[in-house]
Amino acid sequence: MTATINSLAPHEVRARLDSGRAILVDIREADEFARSHIAGAHSKPLSGWEQAHLGFDPAADVIFTCRSGVRTAGACDRLAARVSSEAFVLEGGVDAWKKAGLPVATDASAPLEIMRQVQIAAGTLILIGALLGTFVTPAWFGLSAFVGAGLLFAGISGFCGMARLLMLAPWNRRTAP
Repeated sequence: MTATINSLAPHEVRARLDSGRAILVDIREADEFARSHIAGAHSKPLSGWEQAHLGFDPAADVIFTCRSGVRTAGACDRLAARVSSEAFVLEGGVDAWKKAGLPVATDASAPLEIMRQVQIAAGTLILIGALLGTFVTPAWFGLSAFVGAGLLFAGISGFCGMARLLMLAPWNRRTAP
């Protein structure tokens, strides 16, 4: 049996949550969830979905969310396969929830999501390599090429060395509350 997941608008989700008949499951990674999430949401990252212990009330509707709705849309089959009740997705994710004027729990002291840190670091290194290659010596273009090759490798293999290094940075080592 293939389960289907229907979309719900932010205000529909809010009404179901307020009535107590639904559970909201955020499938973003822990670092994304720590920075900003819908209050009351359960963090169950998609990367560990098959191993996650859900333990939800089987009578409750389960509503899945991510940042924009793209991850939930792409993983509907995986998500629905793990719940016994009716399953839904928050249309547009947390971004749509915010646009609808609904509250989110935000921790500005939490580090930026690791992928945003990678984007910032990689973009900075590529720009520096291009500028130094243009104004100092062409050898600096090698820095841009190296970072570009690393991004290509990360995309193909799923392993990002820069992300692994950034996870070791002091600002990313804070303990969870």
